[in-house]
Amino acid sequence: SPRVPPGLPPRHMDSVICMVEALESPHAGVTVTVAELARALGGCGTPGCRAVLGEPPVVPTAPPALSPDRWQLLRRLLHRDAAVPGAVLAPDGSTVALGPLLAGIEVGLRRAGGGRVPVLDPPVDALYAVTIAEALGTSFLLARAGAGATLGPGGCWDDVDDPQNYTLLGPPSPVPDAVANGAMDGVLLGNRLAGDPIRVAELLRGYYGTGNGTEEGRPPSSYRRRDFGALAGPGKLEEEVLAMLRVLRALPPTRELLETVGAEEEAAIARRAARDFTERYVECPAIVPRCMWGARPYRGTPKPLALPLGSVYIHHTFSPGAPCRSFAACARAMRAMQRFHQDARGWDDIGYSFVVGSDGYVYQGRGWHWVGAHTKGYNSRGYGVGYVGDFSATLPDADTIALVRDELLPCAVRTGRLRHNYTLRGHRQMGHTDCPGDSLFREIETWRGF
Repeated sequence: SPRVPPGLPPRHMDSVICMVEALESPHAGVTVTVAELARALGGCGTPGCRAVLGEPPVVPTAPPALSPDRWQLLRRLLHRDAAVPGAVLAPDGSTVALGPLLAGIEVGLRRAGGGRVPVLDPPVDALYAVTIAEALGTSFLLARAGAGATLGPGGCWDDVDDPQNYTLLGPPSPVPDAVANGAMDGVLLGNRLAGDPIRVAELLRGYYGTGNGTEEGRPPSSYRRRDFGALAGPGKLEEEVLAMLRVLRALPPTRELLETVGAEEEAAIARRAARDFTERYVECPAIVPRCMWGARPYRGTPKPLALPLGSVYIHHTFSPGAPCRSFAACARAMRAMQRFHQDARGWDDIGYSFVVGSDGYVYQGRGWHWVGAHTKGYNSRGYGVGYVGDFSATLPDADTIALVRDELLPCAVRTGRLRHNYTLRGHRQMGHTDCPGDSLFREIETWRGF
């Protein structure tokens, strides 16, 4: 992403909430809502978004409520010419694009206040149109010739304490992970505001858990995939992408994209877009990449795994003995384990393929493609998945158990990394150890493939 000039506030959700709070104060001297201001600055510049929410207001002069640095940051975050639309780091470790987030919030506020949302032909659900339907439809439309990515990639920040520059981990698509997160959050928060209008700063603070001691527990944003899946349902997304493609067919700038697309192909594009998005962002769990938790480099040359694998080995870390419940705590635990595995054990890297926090996230160790050092004698045959904590006498919470059992493992099968008839074992079945603890071992005896 373009380099940020020195001296700007960090690109963190906290910075955004402070700006929103200042703009919502009675003496802010602003005549438009925060969401309208976001549109004026380019947060909703696409043809479909303009058709749904109307032409953006004129860009106002710098509001007295914001310092010059904050005003410059806000303009930068909503400017629309970068490969990664303006995104910020949330406390849960996820990266969120502001454009779709604030567009969804504007639809929610209009619905709550009886404001006008134009009725388009064919009718679209404005909340989905401005957050995800247009972006998804456009992405899969542009890729129909087989060129370019349709979804993703994720990325990494230069510094999680003072995030300024965000770098993508692969070729960009119109729906990188940051846009997917911002869109899901825009749908969830817009939907909530429509039924219960509160100040936007308060809504964002509660949802992202800023300043409420997130070291202690999971903020609602860490449940975005589950909550979006429950709200959108399998058919809803497809229906909204198809409706949006039909709207784009009538709009001057996008008309030519659809000139050679018949009704059948249009339906197929919508179906594929909804299916791929759901598989990647709803059914599969978010995996925190190594560069986000601060991994040291791998020592030596990693050995590739021959996929799909036939086994999974479940571990607990034992030390750290306490579950980690926030991104900051889980990232610290990952760095501590990697140091121990490299420096004390003399291994090339952290041993596990994946590590599971109690913050709602899976952390990448050696990952899907490289042989780990987790289950002596069997490292090339299966993935080693370690739960952070000592689970001899207690269990991880139900959500954290489900993260592996109901999300990570089925996702690995669907994406061709794990055989559908895989076997699942506890570490103790493969060597002389109590791992993964008596309680967790009794739990995994009930899982598929054990």
